[in-house]
Amino acid sequence: MKFNRRHFLKTAGVTAAGLITSQLPLSSAHANQQRPTNQQSVMGLIAPKMDVVRVGFIGVGQRGSGHVKHFCHLEGVEIKAICDTDIKVLDQSIEFVVSQGLTKPAKYTGSEHAYKDLLNRDDIDIVIISTPWEWHAPMAIDTMQSGKHAFVEVPLALTVEECWQIVDTAERTQKNCMMMENVNYGRDELMVLNMVRQGLFGELLHGEAAYIHELRWQMKEIDSKTGSWRTYWHTKRNGNLYPTHGLGPVSQYMNINRGDRFDYLTSMSSPALGRALYAQREFPKDHERNQLNYINGDINTSLIKTVKGRTIMVQHDTTTPRPYSRHNLIQGTNGVFAGFPNRIAIEQGGSGNFHQWDMNMESWYAKYDHPLWLQMGKEAERNGGHGGMDFLMLWRMVYCLRNGEPLDQDVYDGAAWSVVNILSEESVNNRSNSVDFPDFTRGAWKTGQPLAIVGA
Repeated sequence: MKFNRRHFLKTAGVTAAGLITSQLPLSSAHANQQRPTNQQSVMGLIAPKMDVVRVGFIGVGQRGSGHVKHFCHLEGVEIKAICDTDIKVLDQSIEFVVSQGLTKPAKYTGSEHAYKDLLNRDDIDIVIISTPWEWHAPMAIDTMQSGKHAFVEVPLALTVEECWQIVDTAERTQKNCMMMENVNYGRDELMVLNMVRQGLFGELLHGEAAYIHELRWQMKEIDSKTGSWRTYWHTKRNGNLYPTHGLGPVSQYMNINRGDRFDYLTSMSSPALGRALYAQREFPKDHERNQLNYINGDINTSLIKTVKGRTIMVQHDTTTPRPYSRHNLIQGTNGVFAGFPNRIAIEQGGSGNFHQWDMNMESWYAKYDHPLWLQMGKEAERNGGHGGMDFLMLWRMVYCLRNGEPLDQDVYDGAAWSVVNILSEESVNNRSNSVDFPDFTRGAWKTGQPLAIVGA
């Protein structure tokens, strides 16, 4: 979804300025808050069964257009309306829907707030939000307030205050607000979750998560596409800008918000050198990209301590020249799994030699593939989207809504995983001193049920 760059810089600057003030003693937003009397928990929320899931889309650029295509291949859905400020991508998505023999969806455009006209419709059940980051929270809140369920691209929010506003809105409206963390639906992540639930690694001790993905090339996207707005976040914040892809699966392994929760975080960033050097090499000296002050450290490393004492290392690096990795490491008292490349070492139940990695995963897939992947994996791979994880996530969302089951991820997950963005910056700006996590569940994590191995 295309937005005015000057407007973005203004709003992002306000956000950044607000975060700088949070180096002072913790604000009320950070403190654990009492639930207002007109709200109730949405942990385990089950929406009334839907025979047909009626869908609206806000934002159909590089990410949202893929969601539209996947929904065209899902049973039990109707695409009712699509909104985007970019007429070209909007028309492309509408034309694709029609090309699949489906009813032409209504079109909304013309201003940054045209999405509110879409939300005024009474024939939409869920809204898929795939817009630049600063719009995620306000659009999710508006969606729930309009009586619809919100499904939001990552991250869910950009300030602690926004996280609380989203949680409060979900509790007040009793609507789902799910951050669509697609990596939780990857084959490997699902298999490791199954391994953890079967106790293969023993008692869990430590996890490692990351988003290491060289994206300097996006700086060449000047007037449209992701780089046209994402580049500027490297001039506004110094922390982990994008924590959830690696952190989501590790959080599910550890039952975060479902028996354990994040307690506090400490974070530090390397120097911010790579993007300025790239701009000097790839753009003319007087180009706007060479006038920017890139402050986000090329590599950010954050350490999280959970209430039960477990540790998680989370890293972010979209700047340095190195291979892609999400780490995806989980260590327990009986062994360890690590990704990129996949490898495993087990004391009891494996080869017996935990001093060497077992890198042949076929026998592990044969024994521990998640039932959800066994059921839908081939269909997911055929439809694609990051190896099938995108399609599987959307299929599972629709399945839960049509069958009256709780979603695999809830608003508390989205808030807890996304708030690492904000807390990491606060810690970096305060000599890496630790910062407490808010308890967005308001104590419900103590009795929350771990995510089951669905389909087992």
